[in-house]
Amino acid sequence: MKALITGGAGYLGTELAYRLAGRDDISEVVIYDNLSRSNYNLFIGVRKFPLGKVRFINGDLLDTRKLRESLQGIDVVYHLAASVTKPFSDHNPHLLEQVNHWGTAELVYAVEESDVTRLIYSSSSAIYGTSGDIVNYQTTPHPTTYYGISKLRGEEHVDRLREKMPAYTVRIANVYGYSKSMRFDARINRYMMEAASGQKITVSGSGNQARAYIHVEDATRVLGALLDADLQPEIYDLVARNLTIHDITDGVTQVFPDTELLFINQHVEPWELQVEVDERLDTLLQHPGHDFLYEIEEFKKQFTIGFA
Repeated sequence: MKALITGGAGYLGTELAYRLAGRDDISEVVIYDNLSRSNYNLFIGVRKFPLGKVRFINGDLLDTRKLRESLQGIDVVYHLAASVTKPFSDHNPHLLEQVNHWGTAELVYAVEESDVTRLIYSSSSAIYGTSGDIVNYQTTPHPTTYYGISKLRGEEHVDRLREKMPAYTVRIANVYGYSKSMRFDARINRYMMEAASGQKITVSGSGNQARAYIHVEDATRVLGALLDADLQPEIYDLVARNLTIHDITDGVTQVFPDTELLFINQHVEPWELQVEVDERLDTLLQHPGHDFLYEIEEFKKQFTIGFA
């Protein structure tokens, strides 16, 4: 079996590529990425891919010819490539629309004309917008950012493909945890880096706002399992827990006790979003039961400077 990962040099993509490359039933993993975020960490480090099992293609979603050529001989496609923003930020709507909406459309068209038998699409919980209530996959999407809108439009193309083949849409919560390709604009990762480097952690708002999160290992475990899972091809929420900013900073200051917190704009009503854990994914998640504190204690061990 051969698998292709669009956006395979990114945060989730790198870890998913390692996971798939370690499977005996996968003969080749093709990473399709345009390296637009200068995410070259995929190519360096002591952790190497199995020799001859991973192939890289420097390609863009909107390069229709290269995309179609790259799908030759591919059995399963993971669509992770996207122009990404922080969950509630809003910038460059044209780029978001081109990459996340029309890039997904181009991929779906290419898949329809190929021998691919399964598609797994990485959507986002940002399609729900902001809400004071806990939402789930049955909640009507109400994106409030151009990013959320573009991801939802991408979902519509995958919905159409689902009439022809197994096509999974996975709405992934905010991802955190160590990876050599990790993003530092993700809140938990940024707080950990700031604490490790002796900086103050700046919190905007009261700290009571809650959002949905998933550890990178849990996210890639589920995505990897969807390769051959006996689950109905439909929409799923991939979330492990909902945390307030206070929950996060309490954890970070436990593992880095000297960290100072600076609260600003406490009078401003922050955006928040809590997503219900999707029990339909329980058999795939196989969560080891680690709590948040354990995860960031393990995270701390990845820093090169030793901490007592």
